[in-house]
Formats: sequence, C-alpha cells, structure tokens
Amino acid sequence: MSEEEVVDLRDFHHPVTSLFQVDGKDEDLFLSKEVVDEFWNTGYIANIPVLTEEQCDQILQDFNKLQGMSEHDPHFHLMYEYHKNQSGDDSNILFHTLGQWRVFDSFHDLIFARKITVPSSQLLEEGKRRSVRWWHDQAFAKPAHHGGVVAWHQDYSYWTRTQPMNHLTVHIALDDQTIENGTLHYIPGSHRWTRDGGKPLPVVDFDFKDMESIKTILTEEEVEAFDPQPVELKKGEASFHHPLAVHGSYGNRSDGPRRATVLNYFADGVKSASDADLIGSSGAFVPKGEKMEGVFFPLVYELSEE
Repeated sequence: MSEEEVVDLRDFHHPVTSLFQVDGKDEDLFLSKEVVDEFWNTGYIANIPVLTEEQCDQILQDFNKLQGMSEHDPHFHLMYEYHKNQSGDDSNILFHTLGQWRVFDSFHDLIFARKITVPSSQLLEEGKRRSVRWWHDQAFAKPAHHGGVVAWHQDYSYWTRTQPMNHLTVHIALDDQTIENGTLHYIPGSHRWTRDGGKPLPVVDFDFKDMESIKTILTEEEVEAFDPQPVELKKGEASFHHPLAVHGSYGNRSDGPRRATVLNYFADGVKSASDADLIGSSGAFVPKGEKMEGVFFPLVYELSEE
C-alpha cells in the first residue's frame, strides 16, 4: 500500500500480506497440556517461538518508521497513543505507542498470525478454548545505555472497562532480551492477587516510571512472595501472560536497543463496561453491556465450534 495514501488498516479484518502465513492444522500449533497447566499455575509462559528472524526484521523495518513518526505524519491521527519518552527522563527513555496495527502492514497482519492466535485460544479461560478477539497493540523500545523501566503492574488494572476478565497479553521480542538490556520479569503466582472480590490491584503509576511503586499497595503476604523471575527471550520468542500477572522490566544498560511488540486479546463475548471511548480518543465506542466487536475489535481466530 502506498505510504502517501492514508489507509486505515482497521477496516481490513484479515491479513493484507502473506508475511505470517502458516499452513497446516490448528492442532499442530496447540500448546501442550503441560505448558497450558504451567500458564494457569504461574500466570505466564515464556520462550514460545512465534516469529522467524526474517519476520522480526520485516517488523523492525516498520518499527523504525514508527519511531520516526511525528504529529505531522498523515497517519499520526490513527495512533491511540504515541510517547517518544513516556518517562519524561532523558536518562531513562521509554518509547511506547499504541495503535500501529492501523498504520503498518506488518503490525496489522501480526494480530492474525496463527502461531499466536491459536495458542491464545487456549489461554483465555481455564479449562476450555475460546474464539479470540482483538483488543489493542503496544510497541516498546529502550535505547542502548539509557533505556527506561516499565514499572510493575497488572494489565487488567488498565482494562476494567471491558468485562468479564478473559484477556491475554502476548509479548514478542524483536531483539534478544537479556537481564542487561531490560528483559521482562514476572512474579509467579501474582495472577491470584486481587482486591474487593476479584478486582485487580489499583494503578499506582500510569507512566510506568516508578519501578517499585506497586509495593506501596501490596499486603505483607504479597511483599513476602514478591520474587521477580526474568524471562530471557530470544528474537522471535514470546511470553504469554494472564491479565493479573504482575510484570515489569528494568532499564537497558547494554550497547544495543531492546525492542518489543505486544498483542492484547480477549475472548469473543467480552462486553463493554463503559459508555466512554474505549481506547483514548479513537472513537471506539461500544455501549455499556454490549458485546465488544466492530471495526476496532475484529475476530482474529474463530473456533469451528464453541
């Protein structure tokens, strides 16, 4: 598609390229029972290969364009959020965006990739498979030497405008992730940490910059169980995590960038819990109590039978 045309890829509820095409049966892409059990036991699984190095390189070409965008770009209004540095601290830079699936072919087609959506169908509700619907994407970049942190948080703390909680996050490494460059860390078992009858922990830092701020609202038992575990992902590997899994990442002090793309899904049938715009000021309105669907929330994987 021509870069001069302002095409909104939200209108295409199917891949527009063959970049992530995979042949074969869904069964060939299923996670094993042992891996699924690990997800529900710890709140996450990691080192799941979902992309080739060549596919990552294709995404990185668009990632570079994404990082070079400005408010004068004709596609800029399609983005949900765009932060050159969300921390506001030049010594701890965190590039963070939402909405690039509407702008770039590779980010758009990635949300439909069967090596991602098929396993996701196993992780939205314990004990059964579900059809998968799109929520939103994110891109993160931490530059060499002074890349910022992403403070500890639960994703569903930001998503309570959609219910019930049948959500999933897929974090995909576009560079090898190491402890030195700020790989993702999880707190095993923290997907069971709730408040007031199942609600998520409250948000304590909307800009993700105060790494340890979450500890101010944890119970003594949760603080005692707070044992961060790094997941060092290879380029093209993903981690899948529960919407209540506490996770975060430290700064990048390595000689290279640390870039990742994040795909957020929910089960088909999840409903809106708000009459407000569901994603920033995008115009994504779904009346409270009605099913999440429409141009912003396409069905990316449908079971043959529910």
